[in-house]
Order: sequence, then C-alpha cells, then structure tokens
Amino acid sequence: MNTLWSPLPDTYGQTRSHLHQIAFFAVGPARQRTVGRMGLRPTPGGFGTPPFQDRVARVDGALLVHEESGNTATQQISTVRAASEFFGGGYEEVWYDGFRDPLAPIDPDSPLVVDEASSHLIGEWFSFAFEILGNLADRGQDDDDVSTPQIWPEHFDAAIELGSADDGKRASYGLSPGDEAHPEPYIYVAAWGDIDRSNSYWNDDAFNGSSLAYAEFASSPDPADTALAFFEQGHQILQRG
Repeated sequence: MNTLWSPLPDTYGQTRSHLHQIAFFAVGPARQRTVGRMGLRPTPGGFGTPPFQDRVARVDGALLVHEESGNTATQQISTVRAASEFFGGGYEEVWYDGFRDPLAPIDPDSPLVVDEASSHLIGEWFSFAFEILGNLADRGQDDDDVSTPQIWPEHFDAAIELGSADDGKRASYGLSPGDEAHPEPYIYVAAWGDIDRSNSYWNDDAFNGSSLAYAEFASSPDPADTALAFFEQGHQILQRG
C-alpha cells in the first residue's frame, strides 16, 4: 500500500475523480439532509462525516461504511446512485441551491473505479491536511477570524479561512488531493481580494492565489514544516497589503 510522499499510483487520478463524485453526491448530502451541514472530515481509511444524530457516513478504501446506532454496514463502491441509496437517500443531481460551482455529475449508474491503495492515500492526505490546518488555525487565533477546518464536498479539498475580509486580507488556506488543473495533490492560498501578480509568490493561473505542488514538498526533510511555511508566507504577504 502506498503512503504519503511515495510516487502516486497510476490509478490515483481516476480514483480521486470518482471519490469526488461520492463525496459530493452521496456523503455530503447524507449529512446536509439531516442537520443542514455538509462539511466532511478525515475518517479511518478515508473521509466522511463527523457523527450526526448517531450516524456516520464514510469511505474506507474501496468500501462505503454506514455506522448508525452502534451498528456498522459496509458495501463495495459501485456507482454514485448506489452510494447515495446506501447512505439513506436517493440520488439528486441538485441537492443544495447555494453552490457557486457545484461538481459536474457523471452518469450516476456508471461503474466507479476506486483503487484501494489510491483511496487510502487520499485519506492519509486529508489526515495530514487537518494536522497542518489545525496548527495554522492555532497560530492565527489571536488576530484573525479563523474558520473550522472542513473537507468541502464540492471542491473535495480541506481548507480553513483566515484573515479580515473587510480589510481585503482574508484567504482560503487549503490542501487539495488534486483537480482538473492540478493532477497531483497540492497546497494553496486562495485570496478573497486583489493580489499583486508581480509578487512571484502568487504563481497559480487556475485561481486567485498561489500553490505548491506535491513533488515540491514531498521530498523535503519535513513536509509539514514546508507546508506551514508556505501558508505563513502567504498570510504575511496578505497582512502587509
């Protein structure tokens, strides 16, 4: 089984894409329909909901896991529709009206390909992300409006928000397992306001901010320190204005 900082499996991209479909159309809605919240967390072997009304909906490798009232049911990942039904709801393409950029759906009955090793690697990535974001949030508590770390199902990344929006200094600080513009995991700072592109820190053309690719910090002596240093540099630049 691959672990973080090893070369990514060839199956990684497809697994990530198909898990994103499950996160957005099955796991997130299971919580949203019940308690009106959709944020996810790292869970054993992958990602899922925090406990809600004595339930947890999560992914562990290539398995769906539904814990309810002390009982645990599992099911092999097959299709998006089957995952939605397993977690107690029918498939809905539009299940929340507030998204600015909802995930484009695939055929909910199309077979999903989820490699167990790649899926567990994504789970490790999210666990690493929450460790880093927790440290970053602790450092920013004194003078910043800091949000709670979440895995957002529409973006399938882990992030917090930090800094004053009124002063144009707020940004999202996150760790993504990858997306269409970034085939490998990356960390990012996405500014809410204007940025000075003449500053080489702001290097990502896919969004309003900066990113650091997996290969750039995976080989560092301490990837956690490298990630925190990247975030703190962005925060300092934004605070200077």
